[in-house]
Amino acid sequence: MRALAGRDRERPSAHVAGRLDCGGAVPERESEIRVYAIVRSGGRQHKVAVGDIVEVDKISTAKVGDTVELSTLLVVDGDAVTSDPWVLAGIKVQAEVVDHHKGQKIDILRYKNKTGYRRRQGHRQQYTAIKVTEIPAAAK
Repeated sequence: MRALAGRDRERPSAHVAGRLDCGGAVPERESEIRVYAIVRSGGRQHKVAVGDIVEVDKISTAKVGDTVELSTLLVVDGDAVTSDPWVLAGIKVQAEVVDHHKGQKIDILRYKNKTGYRRRQGHRQQYTAIKVTEIPAAAK
């Protein structure tokens, strides 16, 4: 008899209790509904949930301990996804300012060959760390 080729051998089942096992951590409680929102701050979009600490571009008007409101682009509450701009206009994510700090330094080097042109410049972006305290539910 010939030996079985690699693909013909029997492998352990990848399905465990009706769920695909990808080798990652499985949440202990499956009934837990994770509410998160996509918010806009400083021209960027961030995915946030209650309790998350997020770095956004510096909010110069806010001091440490102040509460800020972030405009919402999308809210996901379990299976309910809210993306209607008329509904989202009334939903503001509440966050508390934790810290103001500078990011890592980046070096900007400009060089042109055979002309002796060299310029060196550095930059450190200023950030504000905020902790999300509340994501209001969308009115249905």
